[in-house]
Amino acid sequence: MHIDVILRSEALRKGKGQYKIVCPSCGPERKKKNDRTLSLNVEQGKVLYHCWHCHQRGIVPMEDAMPIIRERESVKVVAKKLKTDDLSAEGVAFLKSRGISRDTAEMVGLRSARSFIRSAESDVDVVVFPYKNKGVQYAEKLRWSGGKGFSCNGAPGTLWNIDNVQTNDDMIICEGEMDALSFIECGYESAVSIPNGAPLKLVDGKIDPNDDDKFKYVWEAKDKMEFVGRVIICTDSDGPGQVAAEELARRIGKDVCWRITLPNGFKDANEVLMAKGQAGIDALVTSAEPWPISGLYDSSHYFDQVDKIFQDGLGSGATTGYASVDEYYTVAPGMLTVVTGHPSMGKSEFVDQIMVNLAKGRGWKFAICSFENEPRLHITKLISKYLEKPFHGKSGNISDIEFDSAKQFVQSHFSFVHQSDGDLSTVSSIIERLKVAVKRHGIRGAVIDPYNYIVKEGDGSETEWISSMLSRIRAFAQAYGLHIWFVAHPTKMMRSADGKVPPPMGYDISGSAAWFAKADHGLTVHRPSPDLLPTTNIISWKSRFSWLGKQGSCSLSYDKNKCIYIDDSFDPFEGLTSYDPTDPDLF
Repeated sequence: MHIDVILRSEALRKGKGQYKIVCPSCGPERKKKNDRTLSLNVEQGKVLYHCWHCHQRGIVPMEDAMPIIRERESVKVVAKKLKTDDLSAEGVAFLKSRGISRDTAEMVGLRSARSFIRSAESDVDVVVFPYKNKGVQYAEKLRWSGGKGFSCNGAPGTLWNIDNVQTNDDMIICEGEMDALSFIECGYESAVSIPNGAPLKLVDGKIDPNDDDKFKYVWEAKDKMEFVGRVIICTDSDGPGQVAAEELARRIGKDVCWRITLPNGFKDANEVLMAKGQAGIDALVTSAEPWPISGLYDSSHYFDQVDKIFQDGLGSGATTGYASVDEYYTVAPGMLTVVTGHPSMGKSEFVDQIMVNLAKGRGWKFAICSFENEPRLHITKLISKYLEKPFHGKSGNISDIEFDSAKQFVQSHFSFVHQSDGDLSTVSSIIERLKVAVKRHGIRGAVIDPYNYIVKEGDGSETEWISSMLSRIRAFAQAYGLHIWFVAHPTKMMRSADGKVPPPMGYDISGSAAWFAKADHGLTVHRPSPDLLPTTNIISWKSRFSWLGKQGSCSLSYDKNKCIYIDDSFDPFEGLTSYDPTDPDLF
């Protein structure tokens, strides 16, 4: 692959800044293949590069490609300066009671102050934990040294101690500052903690989608994570702590994460330090295991999940918003749904409708890679479905207030992967940008529409390439907990004896039988009489898991006045001046 293509993809994934990467030209040929000898400087509109080994250098123009996923500079509001002093006797005693020495506390910049704590109902002595972002101290967390209780000066929004994380060290992510201090006390100085602890609100044992923004600190830490040895996650052993760990691994990437399992009876790392000292903390780090993503595991590895199924049943996926469709198809994370249908049958409209329903009903967020709909036009379609009104600009019946509300809805729930420089996308570049969308926005679903705009990679046959491509996308969906809809056109089909073209199924999709074999779910969107009736048939031709769906079909009607699909009964002859009651397509 040409170096310009690789560097452009790296720039889109990383955003603005300076980086060191493996040189695409000389790296594969060197003995030390993983040495990062190529300096990359990503600026708006261009990428400057220079390899210090093979001395290849140049400039890659980005033109309009940079805003595909825009780099938003983090703006941290600096809190009003708090008067602090060296650690007080009360503060030192509190830390000592938790196994933390004064030397460690001062090394990470802990201070003392007097501040009001609600649980104390008065001004009390507090230990001040400084929150810094790229050298600027913008907030503090204040911990009461004489009891339980804390408050904040400012709004902590980054990982605590992130500025002290060192290149090639293991970054250990904890749930609280005291846990991170426990690792630092024992020499693991690149330990950090979540700014606001694990989210307390869970939905079906998972993070409430409305709490997605609480994980923005993952995106803030991306530059540091790029150069650490391992990312080790050590959250509390309770339910919220374990769910937070899963969400962290999903956003960071399970392929680069390791996890620590606390010993039975211990809630967090600080308890381990106080009970077992340095040896206990060392044992936690040495026992860290790669995050399970693929490979061979002992059966007991899955027993907790099996126990949950035994107690609660298999359940089902998230609703599509239509009871008749849910009987045959529901939406679950880590799955690949292939959607097909003849041109102009409403494939994209139906997928858009499901995403809007999930965004409104469940708070899900999505990334859209739609080659046939440029973002500005696609947004108008989403606005129409959200407001249930046609989009005709100011001449229509959408008020300014409704318009602003709809734009905010789209902004909060949808991101766009758009190749604005005119080049075709590769599967690799799509996956890289979707990884960014998971990290930055916490997306739970993505749509790729349609397949034939993706440039083929490699020298194999189209059949082999499609099979490999679908395997990569399905593995990516599983690793990042995404539901991915992949829209693919069928081959040209022959008309049947009655002159009608039948609805296509999985084996009718162009290029390969892998469209059927590799899909978790397969759907066809078909309008039997588009000129006569608003009926749309939704046909489920594959469902890998019986608790998420089954084979079969149902019908929706499309309301042009509201720009949405409806599940209600309707008069099939309304608006017709004449009809043939023997025509089966009318029923």
